[in-house]
Amino acid sequence: MTLTRITLAACIAMAFGPALAAVPADEAAKLKTELTPFGAEKAGNKDGSIPAWSGGHTTPIAGDKPGGRRGDPFKDEKPLFSITAKNVEQYAAKLTEGQKAMLKKYPDSYRIDVYKTHRTAAAPQWVYDNTLKNATRAKLAGDVVDGAYGGIPFPIPKTGAEVIWNHMLRWRGASWEFNISQYQLTADGKAVLTTDGRAEQQMPYYFQDGSPESFAKSNDFWLIRLVNAGPPIRAGEAILGRENIDGSKSQGWVYLTGQRRVRKLPNPCCDTPTPAAAGVMSFDEIEVWTGRLDRFDWKLVGKQEMFIPYNANRFLQPKTDAEVIAKNHFNPEHMRWELHRVWVVEATLRQGQRHQAPKSRYYCDEDTWICVLGDRWDAQGQLWKTLWAQTFVAPDLPGNPIGSFGFNDLISGQGFIGNLYNAKAAQYPLKPRFPDSVFSPDALAGEGVR
Repeated sequence: MTLTRITLAACIAMAFGPALAAVPADEAAKLKTELTPFGAEKAGNKDGSIPAWSGGHTTPIAGDKPGGRRGDPFKDEKPLFSITAKNVEQYAAKLTEGQKAMLKKYPDSYRIDVYKTHRTAAAPQWVYDNTLKNATRAKLAGDVVDGAYGGIPFPIPKTGAEVIWNHMLRWRGASWEFNISQYQLTADGKAVLTTDGRAEQQMPYYFQDGSPESFAKSNDFWLIRLVNAGPPIRAGEAILGRENIDGSKSQGWVYLTGQRRVRKLPNPCCDTPTPAAAGVMSFDEIEVWTGRLDRFDWKLVGKQEMFIPYNANRFLQPKTDAEVIAKNHFNPEHMRWELHRVWVVEATLRQGQRHQAPKSRYYCDEDTWICVLGDRWDAQGQLWKTLWAQTFVAPDLPGNPIGSFGFNDLISGQGFIGNLYNAKAAQYPLKPRFPDSVFSPDALAGEGVR
């Protein structure tokens, strides 16, 4: 019986060992030589269309106003070329299935304007230092990260799950605020306001004075509180989320004006519609992916060159939402695409689990680890949704956080555009650390309108 137990334990170790192991010190040392501090290839590509990384963009941008609107460091650049329904086959190898489907579905209005590639990704030195430490100390215990803190957890990933965790624990600041508008795009081409709100966000995982030990006391890595000012039917509503390293411990609450009380959400996860987007988007579609990993098996397909949304300060310049929204999708005139190397990860539904999208594919930028594009297939095997997120240059961070994001339903023709800052006076202002009590049900009740 004892021998059987030992044999079983050995088999389990053999099955899960590669997913659990951190990289050895000599491999981690590449983060100081041939790799960037975040684990991307430092060198450019063969033809020079992707340049070498030289430290990212950390200098002030003309037009930036601290705590206000942001400028565009590449405002004078023009597209190198445009991809349309007429020439899509020429560039098909560097496009996702979802983007090719969008060009086919909206041949007269959708296009991809490709600009010169700039590798602007950056972070503070202490985040780089923690990333180096994480390379040899962070592990996956099943689907849960263990031992990581204050940096990219797996800068030299060996599995698809590690890449997805890099996206979820990406550098985006420690504390910030935003005022946003969000819209549902109807199949007949109307943009319907779903959210006009103010949000506070915080990443305890990135408190500079913290440690793996202090963080492990709660393991809540992302905190958010969103209060709606509109549309009128939703004014006064609020939602609070505390995303945990162990997805089964993530929590969410909503304040409902009609009931005048805070209610805990039973399942703030996965394909459940999120109140933050008026139920138009599921929880795990926020910013392309925000969810529990245990619903899927994650396959690391590899790395390839792709056209992706990038350095999207151009999208922030118009001062009305209407300028950046077209009839059935974002306005291509204001979207910037560049050629970058991405990690490709496929998610397939794990045996015994349920989800509306049993298969997905994600494209995650090697420099920032942000999964900027994603495609989802339904239970019938049809390409269902294509998801997108755009990053912008924020030298005050420094870094490249996600700005606007959304999806298009390729079957119904509906869509969603979230986190528009265009009509707002402030675009992703950084803030001092909020008290943890700000992200509590009691504080949510105090913010709600009665």
